[in-house]
Amino acid sequence: MTFILDTREVAPSDREEAIREVIWGSVVRVEIDHHRDPERIAAWGRIGDVAGVNICTIRSNATTIRRTPALVNDDLEPSVFVSLQRSGTSAVIQGDRQAILHAGDLAVYDTEQPYVLLNDGGIDLHYFRIRQRDLGLSPDAVAAVTAVRLGAGDPVAELAAGHLRRLAEAQGRLTVRQAQLLAPPTLDLLRAALTSVLGDDRASAQPWGAVLEARIFEFVRENLTDHGLTPARIAHAHGISLRRLYAVMAGAGVNLAPWIRDQRLAHARRLLIAPSADRLTIEAVARRSGFVSAAHFSRVFKTAYGLSPRDWRNDKLPGHRTPAAGRMTPPAR
Repeated sequence: MTFILDTREVAPSDREEAIREVIWGSVVRVEIDHHRDPERIAAWGRIGDVAGVNICTIRSNATTIRRTPALVNDDLEPSVFVSLQRSGTSAVIQGDRQAILHAGDLAVYDTEQPYVLLNDGGIDLHYFRIRQRDLGLSPDAVAAVTAVRLGAGDPVAELAAGHLRRLAEAQGRLTVRQAQLLAPPTLDLLRAALTSVLGDDRASAQPWGAVLEARIFEFVRENLTDHGLTPARIAHAHGISLRRLYAVMAGAGVNLAPWIRDQRLAHARRLLIAPSADRLTIEAVARRSGFVSAAHFSRVFKTAYGLSPRDWRNDKLPGHRTPAAGRMTPPAR
């Protein structure tokens, strides 16, 4: 979903707060210095996500953006920003380094550390926020590349900048499938640019295969309760073929279907002995664990643990009596 910010549609007295609300809620928590005259506060932005990459294109007459030590302690997942200068100049300051950007230049900064962005002539940039675990950078690599200008004269940085610019311009027109297909090459190209700047392999501490593997495991865990969680859907969600999916899992020593089944069984066991267990029928536990029916769940559970789900729960919770199907009390909302 793409969101458009346009202060021309906002009353002058509300513009500063409207910008703050959008940026804090959709991009990152920062303090922004605006024009003192509310009538002259101006900003236009397009904000959205493309396959896990948050993209924010902004034109504004704001001058300074700060991520303060207090804001660094928010609950944002550790991420890096890549800023791409569209026109004019700006400065990225983090730690003891400062990068001066001209049109077409890139710079990286870390959301886990305070930073300042200076835009004396106003803001005209694309910002890309990428989770560190997706990018696969080691902490040392992140620290080594923050507030470093990546620009003209570096062919890999130029390729990355051109790709990111076109990705931002295509935002809102890409299908979900197209966005998923673009995620791996986008991350690979950016990591290549950073590795090139470092001059060694520190940025490659976590190769793309390992990043993809971690993303697949996380996706499965987040979608265990979905009966439609199939290898085809997992592959589709990550923009890879079934063959590639099985190869990645084999490289991790995982047989996908049995692993999903085991994860669902582990989830079911937690539900069976949860504090709210007395409100759940076996059918409800099966449904909330991603099994298509209570009968199928019971067969799989007994094969794995030697007891039916009902007997296993009664064994673990002496004195407990599993409610009969159709008499479940709905959980509190």
